[in-house]
Order: sequence, then structure tokens, then C-alpha cells
Amino acid sequence: MKFINLHTHQFSNLTNVLEIVNQYPWEFDDAIPQYSVGIHPWYIDQNRFFSDLVFIQDKLNQPQCLALGECGLDKRIKIPFSYQIDVFQKQIELVQALSKPIILHCVASYQEVIAIKKEMKIDNPMIIHGFSKNIPVAKSLLDNGFYLSFGKNLLRNPDLESVFNYVPMDRIFLETDTIKETILDVYNKAATTKKITIEDLKENIRTNFNKVFKQLHN
Repeated sequence: MKFINLHTHQFSNLTNVLEIVNQYPWEFDDAIPQYSVGIHPWYIDQNRFFSDLVFIQDKLNQPQCLALGECGLDKRIKIPFSYQIDVFQKQIELVQALSKPIILHCVASYQEVIAIKKEMKIDNPMIIHGFSKNIPVAKSLLDNGFYLSFGKNLLRNPDLESVFNYVPMDRIFLETDTIKETILDVYNKAATTKKITIEDLKENIRTNFNKVFKQLHN
């Protein structure tokens, strides 16, 4: 059974890993077999926003595109928050007619993302990537149907172990994002923290993947 890497910016092409490679419209690589595509709030460019949306809409209809993202909201950047919300919502509108999930970048904006999910009546699975917050934030997200993906901070922050243990197995994913460590390193840390075997963890993550992505990739 393969390891599943929910979110990475580096295509490894390893035979024992199913990885969802993050892609942006302005630097898209057709050679990557499975990917997500979206507009990260850091890289919003008003000059190409319309063409980026057209590109994303086209790719979302391709079987190789497994998810919208990463997209989301970030209160710690200079781009006006109201404009971020507009860009975020327009991307969501593109994927709502599909069953594909949404991989989210979220910084200091969790309540706003929850509110948008309710307001737009989003049924697509929504996954917070790189989760690093506390149990109350995790509980709020879980209560509102979100999945949480862990990676860099699980490896680097011992305080996150209690949060990871709090999150039920049927709501977690694992990822590498931009770190140098491998997805095996993340799985090893996660399995040790949950006190389960690597194989049991792989089976749990696979079950979550099949449910959320509604497809099986061998």
C-alpha cells in the first residue's frame, strides 16, 4: 500500500508514494500525473486573475486534477483581506459543481473560513493543510466538517503531538509541503505519536483518501 502525501510542492515520482503536487496556473507542469491547482493568497495577481480562473476551471475538469488548492485566506499578508475573500470564493464556485475536495491555506482566518463554508453551503470536502494550532481550533474545524493535514509542524513542534492525538483517525491526512524530510519521516512521527503501526496508519489514511477523493489510485 502506498504512502499518501496530501500536499507537496516537490514532485518526487516515487513508486511507493501517491502525492498530490501543488500547482499554480502561471507555472504549470503537464508532466505531473496527479495534482491540485489553485491561487494561493500570497500570489494573487489582479492582472492575471481572470485568466488564472479560466485555467483552473479547465484543469478541474481533468482527471489528473484531484483537488482545488491550495487556496484560502491569510491575515498576515498585505493583500487586502476583502480581496482575498473574493478570490477565494470565486475559486470555490468553480469546484462546487464537482465532487473534488479543497486544500486550504489558512492563517489566522479559521472562523472566516468556517463562515464561508456555511454561507456558500460548501459540500466539497475541505482540508486544512499544514495544521499547527491548538485543540480548541482543531475542535471548531472538526465540528464543522473539516479534515486536518499534518506535516512540518508535527515533526518540529512537540506541543502539536497532543493536538494530533486529539484529532480522530478518520479526519487526518499527512503531507510534506516544502520540507526536505520525506513523507516516510512524517508517517513515522505520526505512527509513533498515535502509538500505531505504519501499516495501520497507511490503511487509515488510504480510507480517508478514498472517502474524500472518491477514487482509488493504486
